[in-house]
Amino acid sequence: MAAMTDPDIPFPSLGTCALPPVPGAGDGDWLAGVVAAARAAAGRLPVPTPRDEAWRFTDIAQLSRQSYRVDADAAVLPDAVALLPFVIDEAADARLVFVDGVFAPGLSATGALPAGVRLRPLSSMLAGARDGDGPSGAEAEVRAHLARHAAFETDFFSALNTARLSDGAAVVCDRGVQVAGAIHLLFLSTGRPAPVAVQPRVLVVAGAGSELTVVEEYAALGESIVFTNTVAECVVGADASLRHVRLQRENRASFHVGRCAVSIARDGRYRSVSLNVGARLSRLDLAVTLDGEGAQAHLDGLALLEARQHADSHTLLGHAKPHGTSRQLHKCVCDGGSHAVFNGRILVRPDAQHTDAAQQSRGLLLSPKAQINAKPQLEIFADDVKAAHGATVGQLDGDELFYLASRGLPTAQARKLLTYAFAAEVIERIPVRSLVSRLAAQLMARSGL
Repeated sequence: MAAMTDPDIPFPSLGTCALPPVPGAGDGDWLAGVVAAARAAAGRLPVPTPRDEAWRFTDIAQLSRQSYRVDADAAVLPDAVALLPFVIDEAADARLVFVDGVFAPGLSATGALPAGVRLRPLSSMLAGARDGDGPSGAEAEVRAHLARHAAFETDFFSALNTARLSDGAAVVCDRGVQVAGAIHLLFLSTGRPAPVAVQPRVLVVAGAGSELTVVEEYAALGESIVFTNTVAECVVGADASLRHVRLQRENRASFHVGRCAVSIARDGRYRSVSLNVGARLSRLDLAVTLDGEGAQAHLDGLALLEARQHADSHTLLGHAKPHGTSRQLHKCVCDGGSHAVFNGRILVRPDAQHTDAAQQSRGLLLSPKAQINAKPQLEIFADDVKAAHGATVGQLDGDELFYLASRGLPTAQARKLLTYAFAAEVIERIPVRSLVSRLAAQLMARSGL
């Protein structure tokens, strides 16, 4: 990977300042063209403000008035002991680690994967993609899908990420291959003194009939300001199954903006669980397109906030073909002066007859100063459709508190127990048992149970 020695860069210029060489990109080839187009878009598109409807409740002024360093080569790698809290048993030998945006081969392991699964840094895949098909065709899959699903032409943050496309994680699973354990993509920030910007990229391709689980995790080892701007693209082939877990637990000084675009082919199945417990300000845009007949999508999300945290989650479930099924549950728990936003949109296009879609948003306020804004939306352009949505925001149930108090549980403990139960419903849907146990323990400790 090329050295990057830029000075502090004002936020709006992150996509248009002097750029490092892109691995695998030569003059006139496809990747250089993509990066050039993204750079032009980053210079053309306005920075979102609350005047934009999609950003009505999220003001990024505190993010955009900062300058950031992108000298990723200055990263200090943590030792193996520091990595232990992040190790997932089911993915102990199927892990890529990136530190301050730089691939860390000494902390990564790829020895437990079956034949037909390629887990490699994106820079490695890109180098192969420049010359066309590799022996396995994995590089061809990268070329076919990278920057094809996340719309950088119309989205400022996607353009910013694509303009500085340098490295990230690529997972390509061949047709019919099943991965028994999980694949862990871990992005760590080390907390150097100056605000740092990292813009990792993730590409997951599940070939026809394949089955795999991917955990995408963002965490911080220090307390300094980090701006993470990440883009993930997931492609689910015909009759394939992709289980995707996304964890965001960066420090309380940081900013996190995530984009995830998913395309599901005929009879493909995509199951997502997103947990948002970190960062000072975070935003996740998850767009899922059911692009094949009989495609299925299940989305579960949880934002667990306190103090002055702000988390914004926008989802789009786009039904494009007949007989699609989607289910969504999103929960927010807000304490202190925190603020959660959920905007969930279900779009049923004219060709998507016999769609079955259901969406539920539930918010729990633990403090009079906490705030939740929920906006579920249905847009239906087909005739024969079953679709429903609902949103509730409230406080802990008084009857349940009374019941627990009547059984001798102190009120404070009863409140913590009910809060834990509310959040645990989403955590328990994670298809990685050791991760469920760890997160449940952390949630209990955070709740004081």
